[in-house]
Amino acid sequence: MTKLRLAIVGAGPAGIYAADILLKAERAFDVSIDLFEQLPAPYGLVRYGVAPDHPRIKGIITALRDVLDRGDIRLFGNVRFGVDITLDDLKKHYNAVIFSTGAIRDANLDIPGIDAEGSFGAADFVSWFDGHPDVPRTWPLDAESVAVIGNGNVALDIARMLAKHAVDLLPTEIPQNVYEGLAASQVTDVHVFGRRGPAQVKFTPLELRELGELRDVDMVVYDEDFDYDDATRAAIASNKQIMVIDRVLQSWRKRPGVNNAGGEASRRLHLHFWAKPVEVKKDADGRVAALVYERTRPDGQGGVVGTGELREVPVQQLYRAVGYFGSPLPGVPFDERHGVIPNHEGQALQPDSNEIVPGIYATGWIKRGPVGLIGHTKSDAMETVRHVINDQGSWWQPEDPSEEAIPALLAERGVRWTDLDGWHRLDEHEVALGAPHERARIKVVPRDEMVKVSRGE
Repeated sequence: MTKLRLAIVGAGPAGIYAADILLKAERAFDVSIDLFEQLPAPYGLVRYGVAPDHPRIKGIITALRDVLDRGDIRLFGNVRFGVDITLDDLKKHYNAVIFSTGAIRDANLDIPGIDAEGSFGAADFVSWFDGHPDVPRTWPLDAESVAVIGNGNVALDIARMLAKHAVDLLPTEIPQNVYEGLAASQVTDVHVFGRRGPAQVKFTPLELRELGELRDVDMVVYDEDFDYDDATRAAIASNKQIMVIDRVLQSWRKRPGVNNAGGEASRRLHLHFWAKPVEVKKDADGRVAALVYERTRPDGQGGVVGTGELREVPVQQLYRAVGYFGSPLPGVPFDERHGVIPNHEGQALQPDSNEIVPGIYATGWIKRGPVGLIGHTKSDAMETVRHVINDQGSWWQPEDPSEEAIPALLAERGVRWTDLDGWHRLDEHEVALGAPHERARIKVVPRDEMVKVSRGE
């Protein structure tokens, strides 16, 4: 019987789902899967891209852990593709590779002044508050008034983390350095800007509702944003999710503090709709001083048009949460415009000729762009895996497909890789750090320390 030796690069949900689906799929050959991850710990976006006060989403880790703990997938953590192991290495030892490396860069927002000091991308801030080992340990939180640009769940995560009192995050797995940074924050007002109306937001109702439950934070919405047109009223009447979002927002209009009427909380979270950012103003030192936006209005077809009316909100810091973008991988085709591996249903394509590249596949955000929730990566992986199975005739023919070859190669190169037992050690260590303080865990942040704990050194 033929055996498929498969490498998967990226041990987040997309990569783990692909491995699980392939192992359970009907096929006429055996399968052996090695999962490569550049971080010392698995789970990708769920560990490093979801706010620490979202334990329900973090619960996905339980399902992913069950897959890895079956013991039929090998994990090689702390291994950087293109540095510690290359595409040529994979061709020498595997029949095919699936890339599931996600999208971790921020999409650009091309407006004047966006390069001001104190203007940040969402991805860097999320990586900081999630304890990613490759970002600085400190974050400047000296602004009283902050702008967040975007109307998706990432924008809400950032707004919530900035507005929430740090002490209320202690029951979560927030790293100690992040807690100390947020505890010293000077923030009093967080302004969230979206260019469309309340019925066109990309938030999920659950995320939005959670905002209104923050302790000592007033929700501020503006009556002028709720002058709905017929198309909006029809959308609210026909779509349950939009109806729930509207109900939540309408309930906030009845609260004290709306339209700056003066609530009693020490912090305020403002939602500005019909607001298209057009410029970031700088002070004499080149720092963020204000956000200028143009009021928009519905165009009658689900979009918006500008009204020409410009407004200005003084802020000292700004976060753009307008989407993530994929990063190129050495030797792998890449679409610079869309930030993905060009592909047909997960089969990599040459960007110039659209010819299929044998042996190279993609799944998750590096395949389709950063859209959809974590659960959507399952159907994505099914499509890719179907092609891996059906493409048996064009698999690579590896020189040395033995399972011993990869550990030997990494050892020879001096790579201090981590494995599944190592992840269990790190997991138990973090939980033990949190236990005396009644916290879910305290994340280990420095990469070297993660590796040492994982390797039992």
